[in-house]
Amino acid sequence: MTSYKILILFLIMFTNSNLFSFEEGTALNNDIEIYYRDYGPQDADPILLVQGLGGQLINWPEHLIEFLIENNFRPIVFDNRDTGLSSKIKSDDFSKDNIGNTVVKNYIRYYLRLPIQSEYTIDDMAGDAVSVLDHLKIDKAHVLGISMGGMIAQIIASTYPSKVKTFTLISSTASTPSPFNGPTRKVRKLLMNRTKNPNATIDERVERSKKIFKEIGYEGIDLDTDEFYESIRISAERGGTEDTGFGRQITSILGSKNRLDKVRSITSPTLIIHGAEDPLIKVKNAYRLNSLIKYSTLKIVPDMRHLIEPPVFVQFKDDLLIHLKK
Repeated sequence: MTSYKILILFLIMFTNSNLFSFEEGTALNNDIEIYYRDYGPQDADPILLVQGLGGQLINWPEHLIEFLIENNFRPIVFDNRDTGLSSKIKSDDFSKDNIGNTVVKNYIRYYLRLPIQSEYTIDDMAGDAVSVLDHLKIDKAHVLGISMGGMIAQIIASTYPSKVKTFTLISSTASTPSPFNGPTRKVRKLLMNRTKNPNATIDERVERSKKIFKEIGYEGIDLDTDEFYESIRISAERGGTEDTGFGRQITSILGSKNRLDKVRSITSPTLIIHGAEDPLIKVKNAYRLNSLIKYSTLKIVPDMRHLIEPPVFVQFKDDLLIHLKK
């Protein structure tokens, strides 16, 4: 895929009828191509949003993008490597025939404290994110990361502090997920099931996503809608038929070095937002992050799980705006 920019209108996942204008293009981190979207305008305050496990740039909710634009921010989103239109990493161990067994073996090795050979690390993915800022000639930006994106963002904030205006962590952790601080058994099983069938049909992906979102999303959100089906279809077709990147990203989390010392070094003003009922990354992780990052504020949202649906976002959007405007 060659580097280019286009002006386009596109419907965001889980949207209503509103449309945004934006530019898209490709940044390079050595030989890795990172596809990004820049909502502009260029004279607004830039904020880099870092997606979580398996998430694409189109999966950021419209209400968050709209909120940032309305408050004179310039949202910049991108596909992590192995998702969307960014580079896919090919390897025999993570081929469609082997990926399920490879991920399970790596989980076992992680729990036994044995070395894990991952295709890349969280640090490598942080380099991808910084390449987007460099490509756009942005010296300094606000950085917001969710879930695995928060882990990536921790490396950005600790390794590239001069590039970070403020730092926001949503539903994330400083530690590698384990039975003590990570997913419930049911959620872990659902995530593992995704790696076992990388060539699932659209209907199978929709049903699989419903089961996962029912566990980690806001209770009571209706997923039996045409909009939800279309959002999964668009993501699946955009990302390609072979869904092996999800397993490589899981292994990158398990195989990355301990981040605790790096997290302790973060000096950017930091807002930590976490759901009290998060079944994927337990809320104790937020309290630990708050204790590790010196200049941090903690916001626990009572009925939030892992995602930022409208009923959740309305509970912390004022805190986010105050934080970003400091």
